[in-house]
Amino acid sequence: MQKTFVSRLIAAAAGAALLFTASASAQAPSEAQRAQARAILEAAVNMDTSVEGDRNPELAQYLAGLFREAGFPAEDIHVLPHNETAALVVRYRGDGTGGRPILAIAHMDVVTAHRADWERDPFTFVEENGFFYGRGVFDNKAGLAAVASTFLTLKAEGFVPTRDLIIAFSGDEETSGATVRMMLEQHRDLIDAEYALNSDGGAGSLNEEGQPTVYSMQTAEKSYASYTLTARNPGGHSSAPRPDNAIYDISEALERVRAYQFPVMWNDTTIASFRANGPIVGGDTGAAMTRFAQRPGDRRASETLSANPFMVGQIRTTCVPTMLTGGHADNALPQSAVATINCRIFPGISLAEVQAQLQRLAGERVQVAQMDQYWASDASPLREDITAAVTASVHANYPDVPIVPGMSAGATDGVFYRGAGIPTYGVDGIFIKDSDDYSHGLNERVPVQSFYNDLTHWRVLLTTLAGPN
Repeated sequence: MQKTFVSRLIAAAAGAALLFTASASAQAPSEAQRAQARAILEAAVNMDTSVEGDRNPELAQYLAGLFREAGFPAEDIHVLPHNETAALVVRYRGDGTGGRPILAIAHMDVVTAHRADWERDPFTFVEENGFFYGRGVFDNKAGLAAVASTFLTLKAEGFVPTRDLIIAFSGDEETSGATVRMMLEQHRDLIDAEYALNSDGGAGSLNEEGQPTVYSMQTAEKSYASYTLTARNPGGHSSAPRPDNAIYDISEALERVRAYQFPVMWNDTTIASFRANGPIVGGDTGAAMTRFAQRPGDRRASETLSANPFMVGQIRTTCVPTMLTGGHADNALPQSAVATINCRIFPGISLAEVQAQLQRLAGERVQVAQMDQYWASDASPLREDITAAVTASVHANYPDVPIVPGMSAGATDGVFYRGAGIPTYGVDGIFIKDSDDYSHGLNERVPVQSFYNDLTHWRVLLTTLAGPN
């Protein structure tokens, strides 16, 4: 990233912060909005929208009913069924003076959870000890409820945006992402936008004392793809072993994959993130981040970061075996052996390139195939207007917290939008301790006050980007 551009980003963000910090109290949610948002979150959590619960269409219809009751025209509310799930699209009409629409995205589905594993029923919303509990309360129903409530509240107040604002809530982000692909391929006219704001990305960090430390604005995601490595063999009786054995072939291929490291890479987002977070992280890892930001690709810094499982994904494509099967009887030579390898691919690298490299490593006796039709995408450009608006919205609740671009090693619906030419930014306003983040895990929770602060966050964000100057 050019230093001059970073300076412009900082200047724009600082200006926005000065403008909005003083009016933070005026942006705080009313008691009526707090109650409304809590009710939406409770209703959403109480619906088992996992692939087992199958209640995504019900949640989509519930939310659509709220928008109809609030006065959104029926022609601007679309529940889009797809297989066993559904998506929801709602358009908030603007006056057209501010440019192309802005998309606000979230997902209604959640990861499977079972009552026997949890301290509480995962699909019964609970408020306790300063937290809301329930499956999906953090990933991603808090963000979904905040976005929905903000649209409803601004509409009730008579706010007219300068450009259309569009909600797109998907129904299978945690599994196939098919509803996003369906919207992009079959209903592009409903969701086409200049850029997307993702409530399933971006987050603020609290230290163990509960003090805010940094906010990460997600501007890039690694692509997700899985590949199968398959070895086949005529097999035979185990009493007559042969040198070519499917299990040996797979084992040798995996050893070569294990020994290989994909090239070190970087982009504007990762360099900006390392520059800002290095001093915060501290120690050897923080020093390596700072050194890498100063000298991208530095060998010593790369070695330190590559040795850290939480950092290696920020500088390389990573591939790791996750499943292994082989053979058909304990007294027979294996006729086949299959390993599944999951890869998190650096932005700008195609899935085909990774498959080709895996095939080179696997050798002629093993066939490499991609398991599904995944998407890859580049990083979204760092924009001054979005950075300034995010800074204003974060500082309305947490003054002086630094805003840092970040790349997620995981994946959200954003990868599909970026891949389809809609730059996407993870900008949700939840702040949470690392020790309280149980998304995808047991006893998922979100701080109550952080959820209510998210209402302020989304109001400031949307009115900054689509309000009168």
